[in-house]
Amino acid sequence: QVQLVESGGGLVQPGGSLRLSCAASGDDSNRYAMGWFRQAPGKEREFVADVSWSGSSTEYADSVNGRFTLAREKDKNTVYLQMDNLTLEDTAVYYCAADQWGPGTGRSVDYEYWGQGTQVTVSS
Repeated sequence: QVQLVESGGGLVQPGGSLRLSCAASGDDSNRYAMGWFRQAPGKEREFVADVSWSGSSTEYADSVNGRFTLAREKDKNTVYLQMDNLTLEDTAVYYCAADQWGPGTGRSVDYEYWGQGTQVTVSS
């Protein structure tokens, strides 16, 4: 099993930036695909970005491509989501997720482990 703890959320103005962190503990997180998902009020959870367990493949949702960057520090068992040029539509609870030996599917049903989420609010 792996435990995931997100941090870094907060309130930011449109056009601003935030960096989310996801710290993994318990199992060797380097065996897991790591993903970021988000859920806005009244909406379903949606894929944001993920990286395969090997690190060879990183994918982004069209809505964030070019604005968000996922990075992984294997020696720290931590995954980051750098979010730039934020818009009102990025407001959501952001979740980190892990899928053992996963290729990074972008589908929430494939991810076995989830963090508690961190709130990101974009508002003027």
